[in-house]
Amino acid sequence: MTKNLSIILLFLFCSTLLNAQSKRPNILIINIDDMGWKDAGFMGSKFYETPVIDALVKQGVVFTNGYAAASNCAPSRACLLTGLWPTRHGIYTVGTSARGNSRDRKLIPVKNIETLDPRFKILPQVLKENGYATCIAGKWHMSDDPLQYGFDVNIGGSHAGSPGSYYPPYKNVKLEGPNTKYLPDLIVDKTVDYLKSLKNDKPFFLYYASYAVHTPIQKVDSLMYKFANKGDEGQTNKAYATMVNNEDRNIGVLVKALEEKGVLENTFIIFTSDNGGLNGVTHQHPLRAGKGSYFEGGTRVPLAFIWKDKIKPGKTSDLPVTNLDFYPTLMDVAGITNYPQVDGESVYNYLLTQKAGETLIDRPLYWYFPIYLEGGNKETNDPIFRTRPGETIRKGDWKLHHYFEDNSVQLYNLKTDLGEKFNLAAKKADKVKELMTLMQIWKSKTYAPPVTDLNKDYIRTDK
Repeated sequence: MTKNLSIILLFLFCSTLLNAQSKRPNILIINIDDMGWKDAGFMGSKFYETPVIDALVKQGVVFTNGYAAASNCAPSRACLLTGLWPTRHGIYTVGTSARGNSRDRKLIPVKNIETLDPRFKILPQVLKENGYATCIAGKWHMSDDPLQYGFDVNIGGSHAGSPGSYYPPYKNVKLEGPNTKYLPDLIVDKTVDYLKSLKNDKPFFLYYASYAVHTPIQKVDSLMYKFANKGDEGQTNKAYATMVNNEDRNIGVLVKALEEKGVLENTFIIFTSDNGGLNGVTHQHPLRAGKGSYFEGGTRVPLAFIWKDKIKPGKTSDLPVTNLDFYPTLMDVAGITNYPQVDGESVYNYLLTQKAGETLIDRPLYWYFPIYLEGGNKETNDPIFRTRPGETIRKGDWKLHHYFEDNSVQLYNLKTDLGEKFNLAAKKADKVKELMTLMQIWKSKTYAPPVTDLNKDYIRTDK
């Protein structure tokens, strides 16, 4: 009798545990590649068509001051997954930090790390340890194999930052499928198959990181008719518009799969992009510049949080939030208290109450980029580089840029000058001193590597 009672109690305990696990919220991060701040209808675009995304974000809160912690793919993704500033993990760019011609680089940049150190316990690892099924669908970019970093299932992720082609053969993206399938469509199909295979006795974490809308810009022929006679404020690339619209359609397929499985209402969703849109492909007016730049067009991104019956729908917030904040926020969502120290701040309570404490309101946001990135343009006021070694800080309405080559400083009031056109550094010396002091303290605390060594190959062009 005692043995039977023990078996019954064990059964009840296991049933209770499984039931508790199944009720924990599922987590979905939608991280679009290179989608600019103004590349969706809900952010003001009248050219790109994103009805599914627009409807989805209306069910939650949209952050108009959403940021990536870096202005291009690899470092931004490393920040999102580790919750740490680039000064911690050492991924500052894609490939080498010495981009462009050596003769144009006055300083020797810090060496870039291209593979995320496995000593960092990233988001999926902690979730997996706490009972979550984990899947990455699409772009990984941190190493050769995401399965070594806490993912149970990998759908097309590798070290590749973009496919050789969106049409088969995809070249550097290894994924089997029909020989006519557009790559993002194949990824979402396999993602739906994955969701269907899951049992409802445990929560899941899905990191949906489509390769789109990154280059190569390859149109979706069936959607071209929609944009034949459209264009708006510099957004005129019709092939790119079909890629945006197709990604919207794929998100619709994903949402439908969640609905049919009966788990959408219990899924916490983050919608964002990994960095600003690529200048020359899309346009972020009134923001200045784009991907690879540390002006607002390079780091400000579309951002929304959705959680049915928990987050009030139809809200908009101007609170500055960064993808560093995802990690601690999701720990709160999942009810996990034991996880590594991170640099981001949880916005969990704010999402539920719409009330922000001083920690969130007053905190500075930092960007450190001890590297060079070629591709300058008129928006960066630099014909050679999108990025030269430097750092930026935003606190309140104020944003300061400091560049190491010439020790120059730019100061902008984003409330009155969102386009960063009017440098107030000469008029606001006290504000410059305040922000530079904060940045110096932060660099010391995070062991930011200095960029001071001169490059012997450098040839001055201002003689």
